[in-house]
Amino acid sequence: MAHPRRDQEHLGIDTNVLVAYLDRDHPSHGRTERLSNRAVALNPTVIHEAYHTLVFKMKWQPKEAARILAEASTEEQNLFINQTLTTTKMGLHLASRHGLGGRDALILANFLAGGIRELVTLDDRLIALKKVRYGKRALTISQV
Repeated sequence: MAHPRRDQEHLGIDTNVLVAYLDRDHPSHGRTERLSNRAVALNPTVIHEAYHTLVFKMKWQPKEAARILAEASTEEQNLFINQTLTTTKMGLHLASRHGLGGRDALILANFLAGGIRELVTLDDRLIALKKVRYGKRALTISQV
């Protein structure tokens, strides 16, 4: 998504933003064009939710969705943040504290654990949070 020679802070992207960016037929695709110049952070939950949406809602071919998402996960300029038991516990804390679903809380926890400071999303419920904290870490949430 980003130019590999630029030294930029990684931007966390929610599943709905990744899907809109990848699928030119998505109604919000135009809103995601600025991501082509950004280094982004991804995690397993975002990748697998995106696969599900691309294949079962956007009607992509499974092999094509898997190929594109694998490429995005391993692009040199992008950051892929793995999930751990600590991340899982952090996600449970965020879910119970903010009334979030498990997957949304896990996405936020992954980015917090990975030191990401900003997440963009199309999810109004997450946007309404504006910022989540866990210990000394904070993640600002905004609309793409």
